[in-house]
Amino acid sequence: MDRLTVMAPPLLVLLLLLLSRCSAAASRRGGGWWEEGEGEWRPSEEEEKGKGKGRGLFLLHRVEKVVESEGGQVRVVRGQPWPPASFACREGLMHIGFITMEPKTLFVPQYLDSSITLFVQRGEAKVGYIHKDELVERKLKMGDVLHIDAGSTFYMVNPGKGQRLQIICSVDASDSLGFGPPYQAFFLGGAGDPASVIAGFGPKTLTRAFNATYDELARILLPRTGGPIVYYTADAEPESGAAEEERGQVDGHDGVLDRGARREGAGAWVPGGRGDGGDECGGSDDAREATWWWTKLVNRVVGGAAGGGGAAEANRKGKKKKGGAPEPYNLYDSEPGFRNAYGWTVSVDKHQYEPLKHPDIGVYLVNLTAGSMLAPHVNPRATEYGVVLGGEGTVQVVFPNGSLAMSEVVRPGDVFWIPRYFPFCQVAARAGPFEFFGFTTSARRNRPQFLVGASSVLRTMLGPEIAAAFGAREKEFSKLVRAQREALIMPSSPGKEEEEHGKKGREKEESLPMVVEQAAAE
Repeated sequence: MDRLTVMAPPLLVLLLLLLSRCSAAASRRGGGWWEEGEGEWRPSEEEEKGKGKGRGLFLLHRVEKVVESEGGQVRVVRGQPWPPASFACREGLMHIGFITMEPKTLFVPQYLDSSITLFVQRGEAKVGYIHKDELVERKLKMGDVLHIDAGSTFYMVNPGKGQRLQIICSVDASDSLGFGPPYQAFFLGGAGDPASVIAGFGPKTLTRAFNATYDELARILLPRTGGPIVYYTADAEPESGAAEEERGQVDGHDGVLDRGARREGAGAWVPGGRGDGGDECGGSDDAREATWWWTKLVNRVVGGAAGGGGAAEANRKGKKKKGGAPEPYNLYDSEPGFRNAYGWTVSVDKHQYEPLKHPDIGVYLVNLTAGSMLAPHVNPRATEYGVVLGGEGTVQVVFPNGSLAMSEVVRPGDVFWIPRYFPFCQVAARAGPFEFFGFTTSARRNRPQFLVGASSVLRTMLGPEIAAAFGAREKEFSKLVRAQREALIMPSSPGKEEEEHGKKGREKEESLPMVVEQAAAE
C-alpha cells in the first residue's frame, strides 16, 4: 500500500504533462506551410527555420528532404501516432511523400523497406517494377494510382518534354525497419552517389557473380551520377558489334582482360563502401556507355531467370498475361461513389484495385464546390490522411469529449490527418472549389458514419429515445433533423450579403403591417 502511495505522484505528474502537451498542441494556430509555385512542393522558409510550427494539432508539418539531386527531389511528411506520445504504436502510421522529377529524368532502380502507393498529380511517368519475378512496365497519366510492394525493385522515368512530374505517395511505416529516415532505400543502380548495394561486395565476389572481368565491372561502378534522380535519354543505343570488337582488340585480349587489368588512365577499382571512393575513371566513359555496360552485365545474371526475357518483353509491349500485374487505377476516370450539385467523392479499396489488399490501405478523392461542406462524419475503420490538391478550405476535428480539437484553414500542399473514430468535416472556401486527395489505413469498405444530413445516423435512429438523449421534444427534434434534405455534401450557408439582404427583407415585411395600421388609424 505504501509503495502504491509513493508511485502515485510521479504517475499523476506524467499524466498532467501529457494532457498539457495535448491541450497546447490543440490551441496552436499558424500561417502558411506549403508554397505552391510552378507546381513545386517545398516548405516555406519559415518552416525550414523552425518558425512555422504553430499549426493545428492534426496538420502534419514534419518535412524531411530525403532525396535532392540534379533531376528532382523527394520530400516526406512524417505521420504520427495517436495519442502523440505513443511512439511505440505503429498501427495506422503512414508517411506522405512528394516526388518531383524534371523532364527527361530517371529515378534509378531501387527497392524500399516500405510499400508505396503512387498517385500522379501532374505529368506522365513510366514505371518499371518486379512483379512475380517478371519486369512490368506501366505508363502512368494524371490521376493514376499504382502500388509497389516493399522489397520490389522499381524505377521511374519522366519522359515528358517540358512537363514536370509530380507524384504523391503513401509510405507504409508498418513494413519499415523502424529507425532513422521515414524509409530506407536500397539502390540497385547508381555509382558513387548513391552507391549501388551491389558495389559493397568484394571484387572477387562480383567478378564471379557477373562472370565478368575487373575492367568490365569498373566501367559500371566507377562513373559518378548526379544523385538518385538523373537526366536520362531513352534513345541511347549500345555500340555496334564492330565497335565492341574493336575495343576488345585495343585492350589486347579480344574483350577478355586479365584479372586486375584496367584501362589506361583509370584509377584502381574500389567498390562503394570500401575505401574513400575518390578514384574515378579517366572520364572517357559517359553515362550512355555506362548504361549499356550495366544492361549487359545484369543480363548475364538475370537474363535466363524466371522464364527468360520473353515474359518481360511481353509485359514491356503491354500484352497482359494471365495472372500478370494489374493495370493502374485512374481516379478521374472512375465513376464517383457519390455526387450531387455540391460536389463528388471517389473512394477506392481492395475491391476496385486488388493490390491495395496487401498493404491494407485505401485511396480517396473529394471535390467540393465553392462554399459547400462534406458533412460531419466518422471513420469507424481507418485513420485518414489528406493532401490538398487545389483551392482552399477548412478542416474541423472534434475530440471524444465533444470539444473542438482543430479548426484550420488549409491550402494546396497542406497535409492533414484524422485519427480513427474522431468526428470531422471539411468546408470549401467561398472563393472557389476545394479538392483534396488522400489515403486511409484500411483496404476494406470504410462505410463512414455521417452524423448530420439526409442519410445520417441521427436520421436513421430518429425516435423518442434519441430525442430524449438531447433533452428535446420528439416533434421539435424530428423537425430539426429533417430540415437538411441533402446527404453527405451540403450546400453553402448564406453569406454576409445574403444575410443582410434577408434581414432587410424581413424588416420591410415587419414594417408593412405597422404602416397599414397607422393609415387605418388616421
